[in-house]
Amino acid sequence: MAKITASVYTSHVPAIGAALDLKKDHEPYWQPLFKGYETSKQWMKDNKPDVIILVFNDHATAFDLTMIPTFAIGCADAYTPADEGYGARPVPVVQGHPELACHIAQSVIQQDFDLTIINHMDVDHGLTVPLSLMCGEVEEWPCPVIPFAVNVVQYPVPSGQRCFNLGKAIRKAVESFDKDLKVQIWGTGGMSHQLQGARAGLINLDWDKQFIERMVNDPADLATMPHMDYVREAGSEGIELVMWLIARGAMADVAGGAKPTEVHRFHHVPASNTSVGHLILENQ
Repeated sequence: MAKITASVYTSHVPAIGAALDLKKDHEPYWQPLFKGYETSKQWMKDNKPDVIILVFNDHATAFDLTMIPTFAIGCADAYTPADEGYGARPVPVVQGHPELACHIAQSVIQQDFDLTIINHMDVDHGLTVPLSLMCGEVEEWPCPVIPFAVNVVQYPVPSGQRCFNLGKAIRKAVESFDKDLKVQIWGTGGMSHQLQGARAGLINLDWDKQFIERMVNDPADLATMPHMDYVREAGSEGIELVMWLIARGAMADVAGGAKPTEVHRFHHVPASNTSVGHLILENQ
């Protein structure tokens, strides 16, 4: 059967993609951030999965206010990098895995989660920046990717508990797939940041570090945190962190297995106007 071998958590700041694409990653402002992902890039080479389920949020590229699904899974063969207003990123086309994606959709819907099925979608920085951070500059991505989009842009957005439970359902779906695949699940977005209003530029590094500590050691309790705590402590865009709970809910210890091994943890501030957080957990 297929199995989830690891989960990856990372911010997906658009300026990170621009810094890479414009070859600014060795400049003094950016170099400390990218140095924090060197361990991750080597880990990725040493632990290449067969498929990545990448949980992210669209930034008014594939969806707009006329239609925003709460949860949507990409079942297409491939996904083109989106033009977000300044040209598409010069990164490879993302190859999908329709067979596993459709199986996950069937299984998760039968577990009473409503998913929107996407058969065509361009993917923005929410998906391509994490791939760049983990894989570096490549001619093609190392494996197929299943995009899993979550609405954290237009309220009402799903609760942390709902996201955590969805991760459990995804794990069951993966483990019921009848091919031997090594699957990673990535939760992206955040950490603390606010892009508008009186608190624009807010960063709360202490809270971010506490969030990651709870993510590792007490995810079930973390899943109960209400939306207003995210907004108050991490800013209006800090709510993106509920997507990390999908990846954490898919890990084996949540279903009674062994606690995952922490491979790497990293924080950096600022990247543009955002606190960057990163974590890799491996199932034993």
